[in-house]
Amino acid sequence: MTVTASPTWKTMPALMYHSVSAVAGPMRDLAVPPERLAEQLTALSAAGYRLVGLTEALDLLDSGCTDNLLAVTFDDGYRDFLTEAVPALAAAGARATLYASVGHLGAHADWLGRWSPDFGPMLTWDELAEVAAAGIEIGNHSLVHHPLDVLPPAQLREEVVRSHGELEQRLQLKVRSFAYPHGYNGRRVRDVVEAAGHDNATEVGRRLHRPNERRFAVPRLQPTPDHTGADLVALVRGGGSALLPQAKRLAQPAWRLVRRAARSTGRNLT
Repeated sequence: MTVTASPTWKTMPALMYHSVSAVAGPMRDLAVPPERLAEQLTALSAAGYRLVGLTEALDLLDSGCTDNLLAVTFDDGYRDFLTEAVPALAAAGARATLYASVGHLGAHADWLGRWSPDFGPMLTWDELAEVAAAGIEIGNHSLVHHPLDVLPPAQLREEVVRSHGELEQRLQLKVRSFAYPHGYNGRRVRDVVEAAGHDNATEVGRRLHRPNERRFAVPRLQPTPDHTGADLVALVRGGGSALLPQAKRLAQPAWRLVRRAARSTGRNLT
């Protein structure tokens, strides 16, 4: 009889950043200014966390690593990741995973609508290669940034498989991690992501990752421009409120039906 050893860790926090800039208005929480990012990373390192990308964190946990690991991730692929985040991460001795929205590279974040110009341009393919050369893990954020769980099967597969293939072919590297646009996923989506060649994936979740949870739905906490370094350390240690994530999970089936109906009329609800 094979005996499986118990995990040596209890929780693993992961952070979800987007733009490294200052943005006003209703989308401001999706942007953390460079000086605030530097403060947050420094505070987390000083608190004893080892800051790495998501795949590296999962691999280290699987190997029995007992370090106080924290996964740092950035969604979308704004150009400010290269100009601002890469230097801040290097200064803090940190690594990270950047999830690229493949179909938007070299353009703008069209899914943000009228707020898209506030976030500046997306990385080009050449700039994404620079990011990879700097030691950042490149993950897949699908082809077009829209919810995957309401797409027809053929379109879902095209979004996931094509983006994965383009990243691997153009960057000549293995792409192991996936981030669901807007965080939406379900068993059908997770199965397609795994079959495409990824071995882990992350959602929003707003809680800590625990042993024996799904490797294809790793939850993340979201830093905002209002979190000081001390605030973020407290959030990471406490894991945030348990009520909101639970309520969102319970509401997902009904909300998915609403979003699927809206999509049939040409609207994407996120």
